[in-house]
This record gives sequence, C-alpha cells and structure tokens, in this order.
Amino acid sequence: MNDTIITSAIIIGAGIFGVSTGLQLARRGVRVTIVNDGPPANGASGRSLSWLNSARMRSKPYHLLRMAGIDRYRTLAAHHPNVNWLRFEGGVTWDADDERNEIDVAYRYEVSLGYDAQWLSAVDVASVTPGIDASAITPQGAIFNPGEGWVDLPALIGVLLEEYLTLGGMLVTDQGAARVLVEGGRAIGAETAKGRRFQGDAVVLATGPAVPKMVAESGQTIGDDTPVALLVQTRPLAHPLRAVLNTPRVAVRPAPGGTFSLDADWAADEGVTVRADGGYDINDSVVTALLVEASKVMEGNPKLEVATVGVGGKPIPGDGEPVVGMLKEIPGYYVAFSHSGATLGLIIGELLAFEIATGTEHPMLETFRAERFALSQSS
Repeated sequence: MNDTIITSAIIIGAGIFGVSTGLQLARRGVRVTIVNDGPPANGASGRSLSWLNSARMRSKPYHLLRMAGIDRYRTLAAHHPNVNWLRFEGGVTWDADDERNEIDVAYRYEVSLGYDAQWLSAVDVASVTPGIDASAITPQGAIFNPGEGWVDLPALIGVLLEEYLTLGGMLVTDQGAARVLVEGGRAIGAETAKGRRFQGDAVVLATGPAVPKMVAESGQTIGDDTPVALLVQTRPLAHPLRAVLNTPRVAVRPAPGGTFSLDADWAADEGVTVRADGGYDINDSVVTALLVEASKVMEGNPKLEVATVGVGGKPIPGDGEPVVGMLKEIPGYYVAFSHSGATLGLIIGELLAFEIATGTEHPMLETFRAERFALSQSS
C-alpha cells in the first residue's frame, strides 16, 4: 500500500499505454500531463499490426490479461458500433509444412483454456471467413478464432485523447526525448530535451522500446528483447478479406479505407539496416517481396501497392511477458512495457491507473512486475 495521495501524474509517451493510462487517471480526477517527443502515436503504436488476440500458447496470467483486454475492446465496440477502426471478424493462422508445425498443439491448448477455436482443413476455411487463398494453407490445416479482431491504434488514440482533453488533461508534444526526474529516491516528474520540467506525484514511463534503457538510467533492470519491426501499409484495394491472417511468411490485417497492414519477422531482418545515427535504411526489394507474400495468401492474388512503410523497435520484454507497475526501489515511478500493446492497450491503462490512484497493487499484474528481472540476475 502506498500512503501517498496521488493528485497529479506525469506520463512520458503518447502511445496507447500512455494515453490509455492518462485517460483512466483523468476519469479518477487526477491532474495528468502527457509529454511526448513528437505527435501522438508516433512510436510503436503507429506501426503496430494491432491484432486483438490471445492465440497460441502463453502463460495463463498473460492469457487472462489479454482476454480482459479484448473484453474492454468489445465494450468500446458496443459504444462505437459504426466506426471503421475497430472490427471483430476473426483471425486465421496456419504454420509451415515442416517439423515446426504446431497447429494441433496450439488448437488443443486454446480449447483447454476455453478460447474459441476451430481447426479447419483448407477447403473448409471459406465456409467461415472470406478472402483467403485456400491453396496457401498447409496440409495440417488452419485455426480460425472467431472472437479475434483488430484496431487501428492511431485512430483509437485520437478518440481517447478527445475525452482526455475534455476532462482537463494536458498534452505536450514535440518536446524531444524526456527523462524521469528522481529526487530523494522518489520520482517527482519529467524533464524534456527542450528543458521543460513537469512535476507530479507519480510518473509513468510508456515510451515503448525505449523503456528498458530509460529505467537503466535510474539503476533499474528490465530485460529487453526488442527487435526492429517493419510494417507496410498498402494502398486501398477492394477485396473480401475480413479476418486477420497470421501465416508462415506474412501477417495481413485489414485496415480502414480498404487498406491492409503487413508484417513479417524475416522482412524486418532482411530489409532493415540500422544506421550509426540510429536511423533506418529500408531495402525496397524486401518490401516488394513482402507484398508478393501477402498476395499469395489473399483470394485472387491481387496486386498490392505500398502506401507507407513504418520502421522501429517492437517492444518485447526479455521473457516475453508484460512489465507493468511501480518500480519498488523508486516510489512513484511506474512503467508500462509490453508486446501486444494493442490487445493490452485499454486494460493496462485501466489497471495501472487503479494502482496509481489507490496505491493498491492489482492481482492481475502480480506476475508482471519489473523486479523479476533483478531477481533472475541475483539467483
């Protein structure tokens, strides 16, 4: 229990975790200032595949957290039934035709958790969802998860910010990198690269892939397995595909306006070079190859054209599990660092705001504390 009464909070980062937490705190009457290096959603949230799911295999606490996250999106969808940035039209996944194929294991695990799943042959997939080239599905078949969906995070962040601002929240953008101010062993605010200082009773660090390095500046440890990610957005295309596809060579997600978002680990590995100045060079031939792979899994093998390419770090903690809550060694210093930022975006904001405002740890976050990394190093 934290006996300090929180009346003000500073949040560094205007991605989905930062904005969601800021809104939840503002709803609780806390004075909140969100500080960002550039415009909102300019980091990982702006280049996320944003597939809403708890598919495949992970720990049960992580699965429960993701399911709570999906539940919050369903509530949001009920309040915004006609928007083009949030859909629940299912997800389809299949593995390569080799010894690594785990479709049967994944299906059985999902069923054991009560996760809605159907194991289908290639010819049966068209009966549950349209727009997929059945010839691309491997002989082991595919899993269709009808409860999955997708969200366009920049659009969602814009909607959340509208309410946040009406509640009196402040948004300060284009400040360059910020750092957490720690005095007397406690977090007291933030200072931007432009020299502006903001003070609050609590500080939330929600800077995506930058979180581990930033907490290290205060002597704390968070395991980091962040890779470089590449997200390609296509030009609009009239096509019947509605489900999110997660396939051996490409992930495809419908997006607003008849566009599609594409990514693949191999494309980022082969197509992106990190320069000495921290910038990125993109291999156009790899981007073209990714478009070809996406076309192969879509009905009619349409010609896809690039609209935009996003590159940057994909936040992934060292053990793959979320890192959420207050750093025990530095009172008032809270972090939100995780993969699956879209799926967890609303629930993390809700639970983190609960902890900040009440001083009480939420049981759903028990296994996701940053201190586990320090303990693993000392053991």
